[in-house]
Amino acid sequence: MSKSVPMTAEGYQRLQDELKHLTRVERPKVVQDIAEARSHGDLSENAEYDAAKDRQGFIEGRIQELNSKIALAQVIDPKTIKSDKIVFGAKVTLFDIDTEKEVTYQIVGEDEADIKIGKISINSPVGKTLIGHTVDEEVRIAVPSGVKVYEVTNIEYS
Repeated sequence: MSKSVPMTAEGYQRLQDELKHLTRVERPKVVQDIAEARSHGDLSENAEYDAAKDRQGFIEGRIQELNSKIALAQVIDPKTIKSDKIVFGAKVTLFDIDTEKEVTYQIVGEDEADIKIGKISINSPVGKTLIGHTVDEEVRIAVPSGVKVYEVTNIEYS
């Protein structure tokens, strides 16, 4: 049995939108590009044909991947979570003991993660380490530059 894929409703909608775009826009366009490249003659020396076939392979692979993730999706609404511990969907504010600066991360699914906007994957080293901790706990996280020590200052579900 396959493992469920946790994600927020926003992440689920983004996957559905991408799937719709690929099936309704990109797939027909690449089929048209292949037909046009075929009309140019000898396929063995036709770079346009090769590029279009490669693009088609990528699109079909991504469609399969999205269908699988959507089928296995476990959509979690952080607003419904009542916990004093860090779990999926939590917005966590951490105080960096070394730099004395605060950072805030939301723990989300793999496809939603974007460090630039403060969203980290539940499967990332930081995400995995934060799970289960509570406010005022000290957390040690192994990062490429060594070990960072944070204090959890706030946990919210919104």
